[in-house]
Amino acid sequence: MEVNAMDARLARLARNGDQSAFAELVGLYKDKIYNLGYRMLGNRQEAEDVVQETFLRVYSNLERYDEAQKFSTWIFRIGTNLCIDRLRKKKPGYSLDAELNEGEGTDMYSMLPSNDPGPEKMLLLTETQDMIHKAIEELPAKYKSAVVLKYLHDLSLQEIGDILGVPVTTVKTRVHRGREFLRKKMEAKL
Repeated sequence: MEVNAMDARLARLARNGDQSAFAELVGLYKDKIYNLGYRMLGNRQEAEDVVQETFLRVYSNLERYDEAQKFSTWIFRIGTNLCIDRLRKKKPGYSLDAELNEGEGTDMYSMLPSNDPGPEKMLLLTETQDMIHKAIEELPAKYKSAVVLKYLHDLSLQEIGDILGVPVTTVKTRVHRGREFLRKKMEAKL
């Protein structure tokens, strides 16, 4: 069974009160929504909150889900909008876990395994990933959401447009401008 058809079937069953169908949807999408939240917000706790709030909204709005569209697009739109709302409420440049990441190097990037266990290569890799992570955090929200969905979730421009509720041409522009912003930030640091 195709993924889209399976998702639509699970959503239909959950709408009719099948708790195991909803649990299956949660199992399919919780990690994806968490990754989206973490990439956009840079904070594990906020990402977990976004996952919970996303599924609360999905559950309470299942009757509004249009089976003509992909379930993944619908749920990513909800998650992305929640992340954007949180970014708007944050003070610019303020991050709850900034000291923890900088002082102890315990962000997700520093925990990635390396093919070469050499300490020099690991240090270089960690520094580069940290620079990229910080550059992504500095992206304006509209560019950040497009870049995260495109490059970290590997969604098509059409899917991103559906999620963000903007035309594909706008998505292309945001992805391009986000990439340019990241390129300039990286060049300035090197």
